[in-house]
Amino acid sequence: MDRIDKEGNRLPIKIDSTSNGEYEPIPISPINERANKLALHLAGENARRSGQSRRKFLISSCGAASTLLAFNQANSYHHKRGGFFDIREESALDASSALAEVEGGEFIFDVQGHYVNPEGDWLSRIPPAARPYAGMEKAACDAGETGGDRGYLNCLSGNEFIKDIFLDSDTDIMVLSFVPSTRENEPVTIEDATETRNIVAQLQGSKRLLVHGRVNPNQDGDLEGMDELAENWDIAAFKTYTQYGPGGIGFYLHDDPGLAMIERARRLGVRNICVHKGLPFGPRSYEHSQCQDIGIVAKLYPDMNFLVYHSGFVASVQEQEFIEGAGRDGIDTLIQSVLDNEVAPNSNVYAELGSTWRFLMRDPDNAAHALGKLFKYIGEDNVLWGTDSIWYGSPQDQIQAFRTFQISQEFQDRYGYSAISPAMRRKVFGLNAALPYQIDEAEIRALTANDFVASEKLAYQQDPQPSFLTHGPKTRREFMNFLKWGSV
Repeated sequence: MDRIDKEGNRLPIKIDSTSNGEYEPIPISPINERANKLALHLAGENARRSGQSRRKFLISSCGAASTLLAFNQANSYHHKRGGFFDIREESALDASSALAEVEGGEFIFDVQGHYVNPEGDWLSRIPPAARPYAGMEKAACDAGETGGDRGYLNCLSGNEFIKDIFLDSDTDIMVLSFVPSTRENEPVTIEDATETRNIVAQLQGSKRLLVHGRVNPNQDGDLEGMDELAENWDIAAFKTYTQYGPGGIGFYLHDDPGLAMIERARRLGVRNICVHKGLPFGPRSYEHSQCQDIGIVAKLYPDMNFLVYHSGFVASVQEQEFIEGAGRDGIDTLIQSVLDNEVAPNSNVYAELGSTWRFLMRDPDNAAHALGKLFKYIGEDNVLWGTDSIWYGSPQDQIQAFRTFQISQEFQDRYGYSAISPAMRRKVFGLNAALPYQIDEAEIRALTANDFVASEKLAYQQDPQPSFLTHGPKTRREFMNFLKWGSV
């Protein structure tokens, strides 16, 4: 597959079955299939009308607007009334109109990013013929020094990460996070993450990358390792996976290991506990992927911040209006937990959108319920922007889709959801995360406005070459290979 897509056969807004590797890929619906075909058809027509090649048209703001309009058309035809992409029809051909709608100057702080070290020591611990993260080879990345059958891993490298995040998207800052694994099998170690942060720092972009410290307190040595992470690696938070553990058995945050982790983080002065909730790895220890423990520890530790990565979202669950006591899975487990424990909105529980928003982009009804409930019960000051990229390629499409998504008046009236205002978008995109991560927006703006990354991006935008590729597993076969040789 041509990485650059010179013929313009890939859409700038990527609706496909790609998973982040933490859940089995779910095929897109017939509605999505038709929406993608319609978007490609309209791209061809609009490219001819504007006198451009289809590739040139698709990488423009009009290309993004045209794609979102096609999605609206397909969803409207199938009576999806919960939400829509608020785009004017003329934006498909009018560059100034498209720019005003799909581009923006918000402060964008992405609190969940990933990449893989294609030459790391972790590869020595698996058989030579194993193909971890397979499925990405179709992207035709340069084999580089990795070479051989694992050259595709360069699609997920630190260099590709920097390009996808900082050149091909509007992201200002990102947090490098971790996947569930033992310390020996991490595809990106704390040393790797810090080296990448240092590379960016050497490019005069010292504030653009923050780093998590991975800890699973039910694994031998992880609790003790928290001291080194906090004292030697300048971490911004601890990241944990409550469904993960020895023998596939997880833990609750209010169990002894969870409480010990929180107490230790508190003593070390690290106030942010980032916890994967939702997107269950499978049936084993499923209950630990749900959010019933969040409200308990948030009430016990009001001086700590609990950042719920993925917001408890479960891809196989269709989100609905929250009904107290109904016992529904998904985001409702988070909402029920904070209500049961009298944790007020906009306090110390945060809902993060990594992979969640990317999946919700498929279905405007699902998206309207999920976002509407989070704003209503977790609070509009406590919903955090995350994309789980590089698994989904550049996050620019997620940014453009969120910039334009609106909850319908029908759903606002029926369920008491708020319209998504420009002020709320700015909060979600970056201002909300600035508080728990102790980032001053004005300082960041000043430091990044003229740094090397900004100047590189300015030059790059004269001839941008986005790939519009996604990199995570797309089929059950790829996902099972990921489970076999990956980290989950």
